[in-house]
Amino acid sequence: MVKGILGKKIGMTQLFDENGRVIPVTVVQAGPCVVVQRKTAETDGYEAAQIGLVEERPRRHAPKPIQGHFAKAGIPPTRLLAEVPVDEGDEAKPGDAVLVDIFQPDESVHVIGKSKGRGFQGVIKRHGFGGGRATHGSMFHRAPGSIGQAAYPSRVFPGTRLPGQMGNKRVTIKNVRVVKVDPERNLLFLKGGVPGARNSYIRIIKAS
Repeated sequence: MVKGILGKKIGMTQLFDENGRVIPVTVVQAGPCVVVQRKTAETDGYEAAQIGLVEERPRRHAPKPIQGHFAKAGIPPTRLLAEVPVDEGDEAKPGDAVLVDIFQPDESVHVIGKSKGRGFQGVIKRHGFGGGRATHGSMFHRAPGSIGQAAYPSRVFPGTRLPGQMGNKRVTIKNVRVVKVDPERNLLFLKGGVPGARNSYIRIIKAS
């Protein structure tokens, strides 16, 4: 069994459980996907399936190596291509469909996406520094303060929290609960928020 799927983040809404409690959920357009290549322990050293996300607008322009890769599987090129784990001995082969019905309500999944890019930010926004006093004449409000000593060690240690690029990085959220599955519309409802902006691509993998 293929244990993951690719999707697109639609946005957030809320559902109600059987007790009437509100559950915030993220709606994901999960799939349909198609198996492009099957990785095996004999040929590649590990078990996985390379899948592509099938979208309404097909990919029109692709480099010749990509065209050849998809032509070998007998399917048109897709924009998004990623590997997901499979059960040992799984017989998935190129051309097989991967649909959202591989997930069940109340199971746990890992969600992998790219966080929103915030640009170049200072230490207060990027790391949550408290800043200096806001009183008149302070002259120290949003600066990071001392980042090292002069005589010893005479350098800044690696990993020191400083201003820099914030966001736009791969983020993995583990053990996210599946609240609802809608196979007819290829929708997956995940509890809480997931990385990325609207219409960004994410990867969803079974936790077990």
